[in-house]
Amino acid sequence: SPASPDSSRPRPASSAPGPDAGRRLGGPASDMAEVTEAELDSVRERLAAVRGRVPADRTLVAVSKLKPAELMVCAYEAGQRDFGENYVQELVDKGPRLPADARLHFIGHLQTNKVKLLLSEPRLCCVHTVDSLKLAAELQKRAAALRPGQAPLAVMAQVNTSGEVSKGGCAPAECVALCEGIRASCPALRLTGLMCIGKYSAAEGGSAADFETLRRCRSEAAAALGEEEGALHLSMGMSHDFEEAIAAGATHVRVGSTIFGARPPKPPPAARPPAEGQPPP
Repeated sequence: SPASPDSSRPRPASSAPGPDAGRRLGGPASDMAEVTEAELDSVRERLAAVRGRVPADRTLVAVSKLKPAELMVCAYEAGQRDFGENYVQELVDKGPRLPADARLHFIGHLQTNKVKLLLSEPRLCCVHTVDSLKLAAELQKRAAALRPGQAPLAVMAQVNTSGEVSKGGCAPAECVALCEGIRASCPALRLTGLMCIGKYSAAEGGSAADFETLRRCRSEAAAALGEEEGALHLSMGMSHDFEEAIAAGATHVRVGSTIFGARPPKPPPAARPPAEGQPPP
């Protein structure tokens, strides 16, 4: 059976959140203008439904990418504590809107030049997407400098189980070396498990093979590190396949749109101004 996750699911609040819950924890009243009470009710209902499908010994990471902080506050008031973000700037912007016991998981591609900013947020509890020793070394450097005297920062090795160039992660054959390197060279980090992103649809082949590959990588990494397999967590499964992932042994599932609703498209990068003397596009 899988290891108990680092962060157990908290008990729900003793009383239902009032209509001002988001306003109370989320910041200025003016920030609430775009979030209706119907949307807050929908998040509460969706969250309760998902939590009913996730066993108590697994960690549900509510992925709030591109969603307003008010919806995270609503989920927090309903008892949720673990939240996932894909973008560094979003995580550090939203973190201060949440109470100190909220746990933020970084689950997106991480560039080394963004590590310092990411680690400036004290609610960051785990980085799921360490895919190289170079990134691990930068995380080690910044964690040692920014979090002296604190417990090591939890990290997971991301494995590209599908071999798709659009997805991050080390190759399965490189997983053991990455895990050994983190364990040997990064005392300010604590390797807690492995992570993958499965295929998004049955048309692509489904996620079962990805989950099996990650389990095999865990077996090999645990043997190399001299640990029981259950000592390493498995972060796998999203909105479309989290129940399949749980059946395959996931300890952490990352569920977003099923809780918070469909995401808006990511805004395109700002266009550069035309060069002097050139007409605008």
